[in-house]
Amino acid sequence: MPTYTLTVNGQAHTVEAEPDMPLLWVLRDLIGLTGTKYACGSAYCGACAVHVNGSAQRSCVAAISALDGADVTTIEGLSEDGTHPLQLAWNEVNVPQCGFCQAGQIMHAAAWMKDNPNPTAEEVDQNQSSNLCRCGTYQRIREAILLAAEKGA
Repeated sequence: MPTYTLTVNGQAHTVEAEPDMPLLWVLRDLIGLTGTKYACGSAYCGACAVHVNGSAQRSCVAAISALDGADVTTIEGLSEDGTHPLQLAWNEVNVPQCGFCQAGQIMHAAAWMKDNPNPTAEEVDQNQSSNLCRCGTYQRIREAILLAAEKGA
C-alpha cells in the first residue's frame, strides 16, 4: 500500500492508504482527529471542510493521493485552546444547536476571512451558502462571523 506524508495541524504524519482514500477518513481513522465530520460524502454540505494549504476544501472527496505533502489544518488545529476569534464568537453567540456542521462552518469561514476580514452580512450569507446547517442556525452563524470580524478574525 502506498504511503503519503501530510502535515496536519503542524505535525508531520506518514500514513499508508489506498490512493483514493478521502482525506476525511485519513484524518479520522488513520490519524485519530474526529473533529472533522462525515455527512453527505459528496462535497455537498460542507460539514467536512478543512484547510488544505490554506484554502477550505471538502475532505470527503479529496483523495489522499492528490494531497501528498500538503499542509492540512482541521478544527482541532485552528487554535490550540479554542481561542480563535471565530470559535470565541461561536460560543458568545451560542451558534450550535446540534453542532454537527459547526466545525465545517467555522473552517470554511476562517479560510475565507483571511482575504475578507471585514465582510458584510450579504457577503457572509453568500460565502456560507454552500455549507448546510440541518438545524437552520444561519442567522446565528452570520452574527458570529460578523462578531469575529469586529474582533479581528
